[in-house]
Amino acid sequence: MTLKLCVAQLNFIVGDLNGNVIKIVDAANRAYADGARLLLTPELSICGYAAEDLFLRPAFMQACDDAVKSVAQQLAGLKGMAVVVGHPTGGDSRTRSVAVQSRFNAASVLCEGQVVATYAKRELPNYQVFDERRYFTPGQGVCVFEAGEGEDRVKVGLLICEDAWFEEPARLAQEAGAELLAVINASPFHVGKGYEREARMGERCRATGLPMVYAHLVGGQDEVVFEGHSFALNADGSVAGRAPSFQENVFPVTVDRAGSAIQLIASIEPERSAEADLWDALVLGVRDYIGKNGFPGALLGLSGGIDSALVLAIAVDALGADKVRTVMMPSPYTADISWIDARDMAARMGVRYDEISIVPEFEAFKASLASEFAGRAEDTTEENIQARIRGTLLMALSNKFGSIVLTTGNKSEMATGYCTLYGDMAGGFAVIKDLAKTTVFKLAWWRNTHDPYGTGLAPIPERIITRPPSAELRPDQKDQDSLPPYEVLDGILERYMENDESIEGIIAAGYRVEDVERVTRLIKINEYKRRQAPVGIRVTHRSFGKDWRYPITNRFRA
Repeated sequence: MTLKLCVAQLNFIVGDLNGNVIKIVDAANRAYADGARLLLTPELSICGYAAEDLFLRPAFMQACDDAVKSVAQQLAGLKGMAVVVGHPTGGDSRTRSVAVQSRFNAASVLCEGQVVATYAKRELPNYQVFDERRYFTPGQGVCVFEAGEGEDRVKVGLLICEDAWFEEPARLAQEAGAELLAVINASPFHVGKGYEREARMGERCRATGLPMVYAHLVGGQDEVVFEGHSFALNADGSVAGRAPSFQENVFPVTVDRAGSAIQLIASIEPERSAEADLWDALVLGVRDYIGKNGFPGALLGLSGGIDSALVLAIAVDALGADKVRTVMMPSPYTADISWIDARDMAARMGVRYDEISIVPEFEAFKASLASEFAGRAEDTTEENIQARIRGTLLMALSNKFGSIVLTTGNKSEMATGYCTLYGDMAGGFAVIKDLAKTTVFKLAWWRNTHDPYGTGLAPIPERIITRPPSAELRPDQKDQDSLPPYEVLDGILERYMENDESIEGIIAAGYRVEDVERVTRLIKINEYKRRQAPVGIRVTHRSFGKDWRYPITNRFRA
């Protein structure tokens, strides 16, 4: 006995219900033509993940219900074909102060024009970037349905994402007669998450004695990225199949049964390095944010430093050189090697490169403020003026030509406030907002020796990577004049911000008291800046975004 199924690992757009319906219907027709009799689509595939407060709008919920009916009607002629579609359903009763929810994160099984079963997600995550309890009520039921025809029929237990991380939902499906677990998902990427999923789902297979097919979303949505990496596991937890990461794929899996034993058969993509996953996540995040929001291209300030160099390489891999423009804006303190290296990199990447000196504007600002600043030495005020001039010029070009400004600040800078409001923070999308400075260097070296998108090896001049980092806003400035060494800073940042370790615990781990106190104080007092920063791509398990919600006014010492 064999049953062929397919995973529709597709890139849906939040709110584009008609477009999402077309993708699902097209995938089902292709799968059916290839002999499949079961298609799994990702969690909330009808509306895209996550639709956030759109779920609170009755018109949106009605449109989702209508879209599910449309899929069922359009696939009514596929005899014996079951299609699992993720969608929200239900509603709530609300006043301005109280809401009583009866909305569910659901999946329906469609077959020959009918909804033959509907399952509501039982376990609703409410941590990191997840906020499902704001919108949904936990389901209580179990869903086991038959897929295939005649002797090829298999009893499939349906779960949604978080359900599979807990014992009870899978056990209940097994007790209800499931022979195969089908898990549909939309779980945001962070480095290492894909293989962690495989390992945890392997535990679930071994606990139930059932094989599993795990259908995952792919694509970028605001600050989160979904990497695909759908997979199939045998009952012993071994990997039977693995779909490509960071690309759409209708992934076929064969369910082969001899007697009572079921074996899954599929192609297995090789395991990937953390750097390869990280690069693809950043590229996909940029491509989808710009493409899905309709920007004609991207614009960035190219300084001759490591951060803007990395952002440029990501942008070209994501969009192509013809959609990326760079502007070098030298100040009185810009070293010759900075504009030489900036020109070199722009030429290597084949992008438009312009130079606009900010010296006239800087002198004009100083002249206007001379009487106010009389008798006071130059300090960070003058440094910030330079950054704000650059931000104003970039935003003017953005307004005139429509391209979005990509900011170039990294996580280490965002943490400590080593960035200027309305200056280098000005822009529409923060590409490396969640990359620590030490990771920026590692990824730059990786990209110089790998060319995953065919835009050229060694795009970043080596001197950009090896020279000491500097904002170049005063004579002979170095980042380490104002900050601890990045190895120290990033180690403290990971422990304190990402892992919630206490100040005393970090000191006990071997960090100097003065470094720990300084860095943690900077993280706290710069919350007001981060609240005003553009959205950026999340690639760690905790970013300065949806999963970091600290009060600006705050006197607690952790």
